[in-house]
Amino acid sequence: MVDAQRASKMADRIQQIVARRLEKGIKDPRIGFVTITDVKVTGDLQHASIFYTVYGSDEERADSAAALKSATGMFRTEVGKNITARLTPSLEFIPDGIPENAASIEKLLNEARQRDADSQSMAETAQYAGDADPYVKPREPRDDDADLDEVDEPGEVDPPRDGIAGGSDEPDGGTR
Repeated sequence: MVDAQRASKMADRIQQIVARRLEKGIKDPRIGFVTITDVKVTGDLQHASIFYTVYGSDEERADSAAALKSATGMFRTEVGKNITARLTPSLEFIPDGIPENAASIEKLLNEARQRDADSQSMAETAQYAGDADPYVKPREPRDDDADLDEVDEPGEVDPPRDGIAGGSDEPDGGTR
Protein backbone atom coordinates (compact mmCIF):
# COMPACT_ATOMS: atom_id res chain seq x y z
CA MET A 1 0.00 0.00 0.00
CA VAL A 2 1.34 3.40 -0.98
CA ASP A 3 0.71 6.55 1.00
CA ALA A 4 -2.14 8.78 -0.11
CA GLN A 5 0.17 11.64 -1.04
CA ARG A 6 2.01 9.56 -3.65
CA ALA A 7 -1.29 8.29 -5.10
CA SER A 8 -2.53 11.88 -5.30
CA LYS A 9 0.64 13.03 -7.08
CA MET A 10 0.36 10.17 -9.55
CA ALA A 11 -3.30 11.04 -10.19
CA ASP A 12 -2.36 14.65 -10.94
CA ARG A 13 0.42 13.51 -13.26
CA ILE A 14 -1.88 11.11 -15.13
CA GLN A 15 -4.45 13.89 -15.53
CA GLN A 16 -1.81 16.16 -17.08
CA ILE A 17 -0.51 13.44 -19.42
CA VAL A 18 -3.96 12.42 -20.69
CA ALA A 19 -5.10 16.04 -21.08
CA ARG A 20 -1.95 16.92 -23.01
CA ARG A 21 -2.44 13.89 -25.29
CA LEU A 22 -6.05 14.91 -25.94
CA GLU A 23 -4.84 18.43 -26.68
CA LYS A 24 -2.30 17.18 -29.24
CA GLY A 25 -5.09 15.34 -30.92
CA ILE A 26 -6.16 11.79 -31.51
CA LYS A 27 -6.83 10.42 -34.94
CA ASP A 28 -10.30 9.22 -33.97
CA PRO A 29 -12.84 11.75 -35.33
CA ARG A 30 -15.43 10.71 -32.73
CA ILE A 31 -13.57 12.51 -29.93
CA GLY A 32 -15.37 15.77 -29.26
CA PHE A 33 -14.68 18.51 -26.76
CA VAL A 34 -13.45 16.29 -23.92
CA THR A 35 -12.31 17.74 -20.60
CA ILE A 36 -10.54 15.63 -17.98
CA THR A 37 -12.10 16.71 -14.68
CA ASP A 38 -10.51 14.34 -12.16
CA VAL A 39 -8.35 11.22 -11.79
CA LYS A 40 -8.48 8.79 -8.88
CA VAL A 41 -5.70 6.24 -8.38
CA THR A 42 -6.06 3.21 -6.11
CA GLY A 43 -3.78 2.91 -3.10
CA ASP A 44 -1.63 0.24 -4.79
CA LEU A 45 -1.20 2.45 -7.91
CA GLN A 46 -2.54 -0.34 -10.15
CA HIS A 47 -5.73 1.31 -11.40
CA ALA A 48 -6.64 4.85 -12.41
CA SER A 49 -10.19 6.08 -12.92
CA ILE A 50 -10.25 9.07 -15.26
CA PHE A 51 -13.36 11.25 -15.04
CA TYR A 52 -14.25 13.35 -18.06
CA THR A 53 -16.98 15.59 -19.45
CA VAL A 54 -17.94 16.14 -23.07
CA TYR A 55 -19.42 19.35 -24.38
CA GLY A 56 -22.15 18.47 -26.83
CA SER A 57 -25.26 16.39 -27.38
CA ASP A 58 -25.96 12.94 -25.99
CA GLU A 59 -24.89 11.40 -29.31
CA GLU A 60 -21.56 13.23 -29.17
CA ARG A 61 -21.08 12.07 -25.59
CA ALA A 62 -21.68 8.45 -26.61
CA ASP A 63 -19.29 8.77 -29.57
CA SER A 64 -16.59 10.31 -27.38
CA ALA A 65 -17.04 7.57 -24.77
CA ALA A 66 -16.58 4.89 -27.45
CA ALA A 67 -13.52 6.69 -28.84
CA LEU A 68 -11.92 7.02 -25.39
CA LYS A 69 -12.57 3.35 -24.69
CA SER A 70 -10.90 2.33 -27.95
CA ALA A 71 -7.94 4.67 -27.29
CA THR A 72 -7.36 3.44 -23.72
CA GLY A 73 -4.32 1.38 -24.75
CA MET A 74 -2.71 4.37 -26.46
CA PHE A 75 -3.32 6.52 -23.37
CA ARG A 76 -1.86 3.83 -21.11
CA THR A 77 1.28 3.67 -23.28
CA GLU A 78 1.60 7.46 -23.08
CA VAL A 79 1.18 7.36 -19.28
CA GLY A 80 3.75 4.55 -18.98
CA LYS A 81 6.34 6.59 -20.89
CA ASN A 82 5.86 9.65 -18.70
CA ILE A 83 5.65 8.32 -15.13
CA THR A 84 8.35 6.81 -12.97
CA ALA A 85 6.37 3.93 -11.48
CA ARG A 86 7.43 0.32 -11.79
CA LEU A 87 4.05 -0.67 -13.22
CA THR A 88 1.74 1.38 -15.40
CA PRO A 89 -1.77 1.53 -13.94
CA SER A 90 -4.74 0.32 -15.94
CA LEU A 91 -6.95 3.18 -17.10
CA GLU A 92 -10.71 3.46 -16.98
CA PHE A 93 -12.63 6.40 -18.46
CA ILE A 94 -15.77 7.35 -16.54
CA PRO A 95 -18.17 10.11 -17.63
CA ASP A 96 -18.35 12.71 -14.89
CA GLY A 97 -21.83 13.63 -13.68
CA ILE A 98 -20.87 17.11 -12.47
CA PRO A 99 -22.58 19.12 -15.25
CA GLU A 100 -25.85 17.19 -14.89
CA ASN A 101 -25.70 17.41 -11.10
CA ALA A 102 -24.95 21.13 -11.26
CA ALA A 103 -27.88 21.70 -13.62
CA SER A 104 -30.28 19.80 -11.37
CA ILE A 105 -29.03 21.63 -8.27
CA GLU A 106 -29.41 24.97 -10.06
CA LYS A 107 -32.97 24.03 -11.03
CA LEU A 108 -33.80 23.11 -7.42
CA LEU A 109 -32.30 26.37 -6.14
CA ASN A 110 -34.37 28.38 -8.63
CA GLU A 111 -37.53 26.56 -7.51
CA ALA A 112 -36.69 27.29 -3.86
CA ARG A 113 -36.11 30.98 -4.66
CA GLN A 114 -39.47 31.14 -6.43
CA ARG A 115 -41.26 29.50 -3.47
CA ASP A 116 -39.54 31.94 -1.09
CA ALA A 117 -40.62 34.90 -3.22
CA ASP A 118 -44.21 33.60 -3.38
CA SER A 119 -44.31 33.07 0.37
CA GLN A 120 -42.84 36.55 0.98
CA SER A 121 -45.44 38.20 -1.26
CA MET A 122 -48.25 36.31 0.50
CA ALA A 123 -46.85 37.29 3.91
CA GLU A 124 -46.88 40.98 2.99
CA THR A 125 -50.61 40.96 2.25
CA ALA A 126 -51.60 38.45 4.95
CA GLN A 127 -53.82 39.34 7.88
CA TYR A 128 -54.41 37.56 11.14
CA ALA A 129 -57.39 35.24 11.15
CA GLY A 130 -58.67 36.43 14.54
CA ASP A 131 -57.38 39.17 16.80
CA ALA A 132 -54.41 41.23 15.75
CA ASP A 133 -52.11 39.00 17.77
CA PRO A 134 -53.92 36.40 19.87
CA TYR A 135 -50.84 35.52 21.92
CA VAL A 136 -50.16 38.97 23.32
CA LYS A 137 -52.32 39.77 26.35
CA PRO A 138 -52.46 43.26 27.79
CA ARG A 139 -50.59 43.43 31.04
CA GLU A 140 -52.67 44.26 34.09
CA PRO A 141 -50.94 46.24 36.82
CA ARG A 142 -50.34 44.30 40.04
CA ASP A 143 -50.18 45.63 43.59
CA ASP A 144 -46.53 44.57 43.86
CA ASP A 145 -45.66 46.85 40.94
CA ALA A 146 -46.39 49.93 43.05
CA ASP A 147 -43.58 48.95 45.44
CA LEU A 148 -41.14 48.61 42.55
CA ASP A 149 -41.77 52.16 41.41
CA GLU A 150 -40.64 53.62 44.74
CA VAL A 151 -36.92 54.11 45.12
CA ASP A 152 -35.47 53.62 48.60
CA GLU A 153 -33.07 56.10 50.06
CA PRO A 154 -29.58 54.76 50.78
CA GLY A 155 -29.58 52.92 54.09
CA GLU A 156 -33.38 52.49 54.10
CA VAL A 157 -34.55 48.87 54.24
CA ASP A 158 -38.02 47.56 53.39
CA PRO A 159 -39.75 45.61 56.15
CA PRO A 160 -39.65 41.83 55.62
CA ARG A 161 -42.67 40.20 53.98
CA ASP A 162 -44.10 36.80 54.85
CA GLY A 163 -42.66 33.89 52.86
CA ILE A 164 -39.51 35.77 51.91
CA ALA A 165 -36.12 35.20 53.52
CA GLY A 166 -35.79 37.23 56.65
CA GLY A 167 -39.56 37.60 57.03
CA SER A 168 -40.25 34.49 59.09
CA ASP A 169 -42.06 34.38 62.42
CA GLU A 170 -39.51 31.86 63.68
CA PRO A 171 -37.28 33.10 66.52
CA ASP A 172 -34.11 32.02 64.70
CA GLY A 173 -35.06 33.97 61.55
CA GLY A 174 -36.42 30.94 59.68
CA THR A 175 -33.10 29.22 59.06
CA ARG A 176 -32.80 25.53 59.82
